[in-house]
Amino acid sequence: MKAALLQLTSGDDPAANISDVGARFDEAVRLGAGFILTPEVTNCLSTSRTRQKEVLRPEAEDETLAALREKAKTARVWCLIGSIALKTDDADGRFANRSFLIAPDGSIAARYDKIHMFNVQVSETEVYRESDGYRPGETAVMAETPFGTIGLTVCYDIRFPHLYRQLAQEGAQILTVPSAFSAVTGAAHWETLLRARAIETGSYVLAPAQTGTHPATRGKQRQTYGHSMAIGPWGDILADAGEEPGVICIDLDMKDVEEARRRIPSLRQANRFDDPE
Repeated sequence: MKAALLQLTSGDDPAANISDVGARFDEAVRLGAGFILTPEVTNCLSTSRTRQKEVLRPEAEDETLAALREKAKTARVWCLIGSIALKTDDADGRFANRSFLIAPDGSIAARYDKIHMFNVQVSETEVYRESDGYRPGETAVMAETPFGTIGLTVCYDIRFPHLYRQLAQEGAQILTVPSAFSAVTGAAHWETLLRARAIETGSYVLAPAQTGTHPATRGKQRQTYGHSMAIGPWGDILADAGEEPGVICIDLDMKDVEEARRRIPSLRQANRFDDPE
């Protein structure tokens, strides 16, 4: 199976973002991809809660989701929509950061709400409080496909290795990490974290990412790291998109997962131990 990772610079105008992701999707189809992955917040990347309240929609009304479902159906390909920011009916008004796996008939094969919220202070001037606007998910999600079992995660999840180990122990062979990674933390940690999760689990790690300076009609412009990456089950970098928007492709072969786990069977060798005293 050929997988294509789309690297985007999404802004806070969902209509404009649909046009951009659609063009990249079509490029991936021309390259022969049967599994196409987009980054986190494909529909709208914004730091302004008022702007988000204006342009975000519930799942049933989201135009980006509808457009990519139709494209997957027309092209007869699998699509991982890295995530879409969605309105919910929560009493506190918080949004969902939801990843979707779309089947070749356009149906939704799996949904995953990002579990770990990015609440950090990178520096005195760079502070994130994702949980102020988004409510966390509570359930890990896997999905079966003809080419492999996928474990769905999103961005900041990558810093919580127990999630990936559990997904792999339950049968996941491909771990998806769509992201909008901070430029600062990306330069320091992105590659290391992705390779570590692949090595620890003997899995493919596919991480389509946002990149660059993101257009904003309101609020502060965000900068993201880019470097969408595909990591093999042995921890090798199979593709790196660099810093420009674009498409990178790799071939997935689950025999490589089997071989990595045969050589280092750590998923089966975890011993129980007492808590430290």
